Amino acid sequence: MKRIFLPLLLLPSLLHAQRYSRFVDPFLGTGGHGHVYPGAAVPFGMVQLSPDNGTNGWDWCSGYHYSSDSIAGFSHTHLSGTGIGDLCDISVLPLLDTNGIRSNRLKIPFSHKDEFASPGRYAVRLGNGVGVELTTTVRNGVHRYRFPGAAGWLRFDMGFAINWDSATDGLLRLIDDSTLVGYRYSTGWAKGQKVFFAARFSQLVCERIVIDEAGFFKGDIGPNVKMALRFDTKGQPLTVRVGLSSNDIDAALASLRESAGKTPEQVMRSAETLWEQELRKIEIDTADRSLATRFYTALYRTCLAPNVYSDADGAYQTHDHLRRRMPTGQKYTIFSLWDTFRALHPLFTITQPERVPDMINSMLAFHDDNGLLPVWDIATWEANTMTGYHAIPVIADAILKGVEGFDHRRAYAAMKKSAAQQQRGTADYARFGYLPQDKHGWSVTYTLEYAYDDWCIAQVAQKLGEPEDHDRFLKRAASYRNLFDPATGFMRAKDSAGRFVEPFDPLVSEHGFEGQYIEGTAWQHSFFVPHDVPGFAVLHGGKEKLVAKLDELFASSSVLKGDNISIDVTGLIGQYAHGNEPSHHIIYMYTVLGRPDLAARWLRTVADSMYRTGPDGLSGNDDCGQMSAWFVWTALGMYPLNPASGEYVFGYPLVNRAVITLPEGKELTVKINRIMGGVPGVKSVRLNGKPHAKPSVSHWEILQGGLLEMEVGERP
Repeated sequence: MKRIFLPLLLLPSLLHAQRYSRFVDPFLGTGGHGHVYPGAAVPFGMVQLSPDNGTNGWDWCSGYHYSSDSIAGFSHTHLSGTGIGDLCDISVLPLLDTNGIRSNRLKIPFSHKDEFASPGRYAVRLGNGVGVELTTTVRNGVHRYRFPGAAGWLRFDMGFAINWDSATDGLLRLIDDSTLVGYRYSTGWAKGQKVFFAARFSQLVCERIVIDEAGFFKGDIGPNVKMALRFDTKGQPLTVRVGLSSNDIDAALASLRESAGKTPEQVMRSAETLWEQELRKIEIDTADRSLATRFYTALYRTCLAPNVYSDADGAYQTHDHLRRRMPTGQKYTIFSLWDTFRALHPLFTITQPERVPDMINSMLAFHDDNGLLPVWDIATWEANTMTGYHAIPVIADAILKGVEGFDHRRAYAAMKKSAAQQQRGTADYARFGYLPQDKHGWSVTYTLEYAYDDWCIAQVAQKLGEPEDHDRFLKRAASYRNLFDPATGFMRAKDSAGRFVEPFDPLVSEHGFEGQYIEGTAWQHSFFVPHDVPGFAVLHGGKEKLVAKLDELFASSSVLKGDNISIDVTGLIGQYAHGNEPSHHIIYMYTVLGRPDLAARWLRTVADSMYRTGPDGLSGNDDCGQMSAWFVWTALGMYPLNPASGEYVFGYPLVNRAVITLPEGKELTVKINRIMGGVPGVKSVRLNGKPHAKPSVSHWEILQGGLLEMEVGERP
């Protein structure tokens, strides 16, 4: 099967393109350090049906990397762009015979020229001649296999695992001549994960071979159990529908109703329709093929996580075997909050208003199930990965924007509980007014991020009429000042006695707790004061001094020191590191400080150099859509510098025109008038025909719809 390239019709405007999915390249970012998968999914679906290379290593966190030339199976769950690997549950591999079916290292070669992917669909012709087509519903993976002969085999492997994950138990059992059921329990990044499945075949099973964990042909239960099934296809395609559930096998069987009576083509068309509905929410005007691909691929990736976790009736099972049901809506999981609170969740309040209440109710359910709001929720397990308590800005943003569908008071109580927890250095942070490095590692990052989260609590307290809480958390929000070193202009760690920790080198990035900053250096983390840029400027000696410090960030050497210099700190321009999230708001500080020309310069540089087409198109992990959300916002000419403020700071628009679909049938048209020559950047703004003097536009102004015009200076 030759790789298919859909013709891209370059029009002066893409607004009237028949299919926006043609501009999405699921292979973009599957190379380099993007860590994304190319397989089939529907927006926010439980199933992500994608190939796995069977290779362990950091760049295989999603199970797939473009550098590989073999496939070890097609599994039903995947992480999109994370820095730690897990999932890849319920692996299926098509074979021509039983050679090697016991092996845990069985792989089939393939060529990228025989591979195709588009939203909701993945296809490949393997080196053994088997043609594979994959598509999905929310809870079903739908496979179609074309074997070159009159018969073929499918191997189901419950022991298949990548990187940090390993199976703890598994079951494979034929309950009739065309239905296989089972489960996979595993531990890894997610502890206590359980995936139940039911697979229904379009043809009868003619023979089965069961391999238990010891490699013998017996038994159907155990952590590494495999089963090979033979089908006499007689040249006809074999269709397999696989339903998933976190609850039990009966629920997995019930989920098969989603694809019942539908051909793979019908499921593919339904998936494509869902993607078209998502992609049409922001229609852009550009004749630039590269920009169209980068933009719509980014918009696509903003809809891959978090994922539905519950059955259709809202039922789900936690990692510790608790059976729960959402009172309304669906339960979501995969909340990469350290990354996504910055730009993805604010984008959801515009593009996913109907899903936001379910997502927040999912966080509140997580609180009820685990005792606190999530830090990093993976399959209901609290991974406690990264710093801060960043469910708070996500919930605060929704409350402050007036989002309904969840209990604001209940959410507020949960927010305060996170701020009062007796772990993750929170108590020492509250006691000292900063987190001492001799009490807890990554102390600078923790202090800065807790201070921001506390600002969010203060704003909600004010809205809910809690003045004492407002004053208390506003004071905590100023904690960032306690770590500022005026002699160096950096945020630096202190010990319990209030002394700066020595020695200090702003180029050092340490991965372990001995580090003062997580996944970065003093350069990347010292600018995280999104809630108080004016106050931050005062510490530096005024706006001009802070602008000069920003200039120094970009002009500095890109030399890095320490043991974490190549994994997370990527996409460097000087010491600005776009491949990781702490840098994402920094350029927009220029606009707030009165230098939109410098914002324009660096935004254009980052957009052109850190986001490219092709497998190596991302400069760092996409992190469940945060890298992509940055590009979507930036292309539109704005960004939520303070994610919970409801203000979107102007930057440098990449598109010529955009139409954003809003709730209640409204639209906002963003129109760019470019003026060649002179000072680059946004020179003036008009909103619905009236001059708009602020450096940002509010969420409430956007929701009114109408016309937002930007006059932009352009330097060739």
